[in-house]
Amino acid sequence: MFNLFRKKKEEFSATSLAVSMDIHSHILPGLDDGSPNIETSLQLVRGMYAVGYRKFVATPHIIGDMYRNDQKTINAALNLLKEACKSNSIDIELSAAAEYMIDDYFMSLMRKKEPLLTIHENYILTELSYACATANLHEIVFEILTNNYIPILAHPERYAFYHRDYSEYDKLKEIGFLFQVNLLSLIGYYGPQVAKSAKYLFDNGMVDFVGSDLHHERHLAAFQMPENLGLINRYLGGKAYGFS
Repeated sequence: MFNLFRKKKEEFSATSLAVSMDIHSHILPGLDDGSPNIETSLQLVRGMYAVGYRKFVATPHIIGDMYRNDQKTINAALNLLKEACKSNSIDIELSAAAEYMIDDYFMSLMRKKEPLLTIHENYILTELSYACATANLHEIVFEILTNNYIPILAHPERYAFYHRDYSEYDKLKEIGFLFQVNLLSLIGYYGPQVAKSAKYLFDNGMVDFVGSDLHHERHLAAFQMPENLGLINRYLGGKAYGFS
């Protein structure tokens, strides 16, 4: 079992993140709305290495009507990035899973007993549509659990339909979701309401995992700003958010 290691308290700084493993990123080349090519992937990895990351679980989107990635396409891109990192002497540990949109395609994969790509053991990273709340979510999560998967909900703080009533987060927890918050949410990257929701989840002990959700150079630039790193580290507060 791996750990999302936290750095010693005395190592917290405005130049280095207090976490060293990322379980949510879009750094694999040419698979989704993340890195378009290997050159960009290398730029993103180098930049995140410089702020403290040492391990990545890349999670390209799997969305039925947009990105029908699978184990073959994802592993091909992963191997390409691994070789490029090796050739460029970047000492970083890379693996891959997926970020599954909870849609009809996802449900069909699960019902056909297609092996899902997991973050670790039987943990899968899932996301919801931003447009509106997903109908019958309780039944869907029950089916996920029945199939022996544990769903991690990516960036719950970003779904605007939950901002009106934070008790909805309690309901999501009750039906079986674990929560992964985007670190950039804390600094207001996605707007003030998302930042408020992210801080609520941290303040109420509802965050199980954190991630970068890194897609492009603009995300990287935000991580590289000392004031942002300082704020993120203060919220992390020395706690390990990850697998133990």
